[in-house]
Amino acid sequence: MTRKSDAQLIATRIAQGRGKAAADLVIADVRLLDLVTGALTQTDIAVCGDTIVGTYGHYRGARTIDGRGRIAVPGFIDTHLHVESSLVTPFEFDRCVLPHGVTTAICDPHEMANVLGTAAFDYFLTCAERTILDLRVQLSSCVPATHLETSGAHIEASDLIRYRHHPKVIGLAEFMNFPGVLSVDPECLAKLEAFSDGHIDGHAPLVRGLDLNGYLSAGIRTDHETTTAAEALEKIRKGMTILIREGSVSKDLHALAPLLSLQTSPFLALCTDDRNPLDIAEEGHLDYMIRTLIQLGCEPLAAYRAASLTAAQAFGLRDRGMITPGKRADIVLLDDLETCAVSDVFSAGRLVNEALFAKRETVAPIGRGSVKIDTISAHDFRVPATATETSVIGVIPGKIITENNKAILPHRNGFAEADLTQDIVKVAVVARHGINRNIGVGFVNGFGLKRGAIASSVGHDSHNICVVGANDGDMAAAVNRLRDIEGGFVVVSDGVVRAELALPIAGLMSDLPYEAVRDALYPLRHAAKDLGVTLPEPFLQVAFLPLPVIPHLKITDFGLVDVDRMSVVS
Repeated sequence: MTRKSDAQLIATRIAQGRGKAAADLVIADVRLLDLVTGALTQTDIAVCGDTIVGTYGHYRGARTIDGRGRIAVPGFIDTHLHVESSLVTPFEFDRCVLPHGVTTAICDPHEMANVLGTAAFDYFLTCAERTILDLRVQLSSCVPATHLETSGAHIEASDLIRYRHHPKVIGLAEFMNFPGVLSVDPECLAKLEAFSDGHIDGHAPLVRGLDLNGYLSAGIRTDHETTTAAEALEKIRKGMTILIREGSVSKDLHALAPLLSLQTSPFLALCTDDRNPLDIAEEGHLDYMIRTLIQLGCEPLAAYRAASLTAAQAFGLRDRGMITPGKRADIVLLDDLETCAVSDVFSAGRLVNEALFAKRETVAPIGRGSVKIDTISAHDFRVPATATETSVIGVIPGKIITENNKAILPHRNGFAEADLTQDIVKVAVVARHGINRNIGVGFVNGFGLKRGAIASSVGHDSHNICVVGANDGDMAAAVNRLRDIEGGFVVVSDGVVRAELALPIAGLMSDLPYEAVRDALYPLRHAAKDLGVTLPEPFLQVAFLPLPVIPHLKITDFGLVDVDRMSVVS
């Protein structure tokens, strides 16, 4: 087939939009949500190729799909996520979220980049060219996130620049090292300078006042780490777009919902950040966020604007965000507006179904054999006792922010021990990239664990192994099992593996269909609860304990890290 020139294509669109020629596709008899007024108007939608060419009229088409009076809204845009945290490949993520109306996803592959370096960019960009949803890539700005951990790679400004003009690249991903920005660290400045003419994502938990002014003066314009309405209001008043987040662990939607109104909707978008297939299956994705916002009292128009138009404008995606002529044909048909009951989805004019997914040319995964550790023993987790209070990480359910608590712990033979009466157990991070044999050990409160251990090779952002346990022997058994299965999640008690999920792709992702991953998460969750765990999503909660750019106390392979001082706790 001879490809039309751009001029011919434009001429064809004009003819179809005017009704002088049959449209390639007509979605007939829908009620279109007007993102300007909120009105629902009965109309046809005409599509030429991948582009909308007609609304507010009736059309004839080479192909017609009966809308049956359903409500048409623009495809949803997830403004910040890490595909790796869905535990599946980009192609399975594609299959998992498109039926929920997510037609554009803006991802930061820094999980895989921290393990494999720029090979992660190559992999994700190749995948992004073949997924049905439009997967856009932000280049990971902080690999590693800080100097207080051992990462599998180090990415500098010179490594990022060569990807700058790839058509799937938007800009620079979340600048997590906000202390480095505020202290004008030379390496941070080099990256900011390299992308000063493009989009730079923010990451500024609890950054307020003059420090926020300084952070924004670096050219950063978005933030997904805002956890209170007051903090969000200050940030949007200072020109930021706040990405309201509702993931499997980080749940900020209820706290920020009161701020979302028709007046503020141009400054608020939606993101999931980290959401696993089990939560997607049980609750949904951005569709869940939209229906929850409406249930909490937000105007439907404000919620749908945040999910599409505001997101598109904030990230410079001028070809989408509304169902209007000239825009990309990303269309979601709903059975009900307030419950966001997704019925059918069109991605670039294509009806989403399994036959469409089957046409994709997939990409071979990378990153096998990434867990490189020696055999671990119970002795590796001993902590010398002290006569004074011990620092303890305090977990806050539904948050990745942690508390910096103090406790007097029992000890035996000169070593501190867990204290189940205070809900305090051990936590350790084992370096797994083959660079060193570091093991950082400390204590954590808030899991409810009574026996055994749970471990994960998903440990943001350097992705060393993190293990939480009431028993040193079980902790060692859990870590060793992760080595054997090339990474993943595991639950151990009495030296026996009770449940596991292998994630052999960089120790982060499964090579199985998302349905199999979803189903494997049920026995993991139940096994953790059998050990006494009270957290609804314990594995992702474990995964965020080693993240030393989120206040206040974290742990890396270097040991406990006081994030407020950006120093290792002695």
